[in-house]
Amino acid sequence: MSRELERVVRRWRELPADRALAASGAVREVVQDLADATAGAPVPELGPAVLIDQLRVLVWDAASAGVPELADRLADLRRALP
Repeated sequence: MSRELERVVRRWRELPADRALAASGAVREVVQDLADATAGAPVPELGPAVLIDQLRVLVWDAASAGVPELADRLADLRRALP
């Protein structure tokens, strides 16, 4: 899971700002799904610059909570990034 997370983070940081903005919906969806599975609370929309940090925090929370298929979900997200 941590390796796949780092691959998503690395790919996100390589994206130009316009492409990151265009792809932020897919990342935001995963972030909110993970928040729903762990805290059950909405995640504030703070923009694409902060979005990947929100993902990192929520992935670790989800891993601690035992959310299934987390690595697969991250791999799917990475493949969906432009």
